[in-house]
Amino acid sequence: MDPRISLLLTSFLFFTASALAATYMEANALFNLLNYKVESLCIMLIQPSFRGLMFVAIWFSTFSSTFLCWLLISQSRFDSVRSLSPGFLKNGNFEEKPKPGAIKKTVLQGKYALPSWEINGFVEYISAGPQPGGMYFNVAHGVHAVRLGNEASISQTITIKAGSLYALTFGASRTCAQDEVLRVSVGTVFGDLPLQTLYSSNGGDTYAWGFKLNATAVKVTFHNTGVQEDPACGPLIDAVAIKELFPPMPTRDNLVKNHGFEEGPHRLVNTSNGVLLPPKQEDLTSPLPGWMIESLKAVKFIDKKHFNVPFGLAAVELVAGRESAIAQILRTVPGKVYGLTFTIGDARNGCHGSMMVEAFAAKDTFKVPFESKGKGGFKTVSFKFKAITARTRITFYSSYYHTRIDDFGSLCGPILDEVRVFPTA
Repeated sequence: MDPRISLLLTSFLFFTASALAATYMEANALFNLLNYKVESLCIMLIQPSFRGLMFVAIWFSTFSSTFLCWLLISQSRFDSVRSLSPGFLKNGNFEEKPKPGAIKKTVLQGKYALPSWEINGFVEYISAGPQPGGMYFNVAHGVHAVRLGNEASISQTITIKAGSLYALTFGASRTCAQDEVLRVSVGTVFGDLPLQTLYSSNGGDTYAWGFKLNATAVKVTFHNTGVQEDPACGPLIDAVAIKELFPPMPTRDNLVKNHGFEEGPHRLVNTSNGVLLPPKQEDLTSPLPGWMIESLKAVKFIDKKHFNVPFGLAAVELVAGRESAIAQILRTVPGKVYGLTFTIGDARNGCHGSMMVEAFAAKDTFKVPFESKGKGGFKTVSFKFKAITARTRITFYSSYYHTRIDDFGSLCGPILDEVRVFPTA
């Protein structure tokens, strides 16, 4: 064999192996390498020497191998981003039906009868509408849902980023008159959500639940911990989605984190009732970054698409009077005077009447009245307070209880948006 050809083949194999071994390199570095090779090729092509010919061969082999590596990395990154992007879990809306042999009437048969989920106990796969026995199930986020009987559960293993903050969003409601509790667990953390209170008369309540774990593969489980007289009673789940959250930081001009409530849980596309944020005793990790739900009842996270939002794309609605409070702890300088401004109003959802939002900062209390006609009005108010310690808690809640004028079974209340705290001097 011609020694030059032999040298070219050896070079080809060497650089191919080298490029494949470099799969750990970042895509940007690979692009830089390609740019360098292209520039070098332009120079070498005008030198028809043996050295130039060899470099062309080396460049070609490196280019092809590097391009292959880039494709592999791009695919890997695409898969990673796709698995972490906001949206349903696999078969999270339960619209992928079980196989005919995996269901008997409505009861799922077997541990893996529900596609992409693992089930334990008495789990029913139901369709929206009238049910045997005279019951009627409203599936707010699709056509199909699952109902968890006594001690029953469904679970799915997902991939996450270790140490990142996430929020699950899911539709859940009770199906019988008894007290029903849904246990939500991800990995080693869990919370019990009481479903006795219906915030929407149609039963289409949507909840968010936050978590943060130092793991990459975790199991998400929904478990009915109760034991009812009727084994068919139990929570109804009709959608499960996830979103990675990125907590905003305070600034010199505003000490409040996530001041406009723009960073929050995933909002299901086909929901118009908002997302309920459970109190901290039921969820230690808030699904609304920067804020704590310090109350017995939930606070509602609402979006501009379905509600009146004064600023940006999101706000919160205080839907359960004094039992629905939201708070944040700020870093302050003792003795320093700060300004506090915030906006209240109605969500244009038929919530009407004389409203009152109470705000607390340090030892000061501020009461803000608002006369709602349910058509989307709002107003911004300003106050001042003096910090006492290096940590100052600000808290907001509604003084009164309200229901919608067109639906007395649906709880509502004043909205809160764009909270600012800043030094006055």
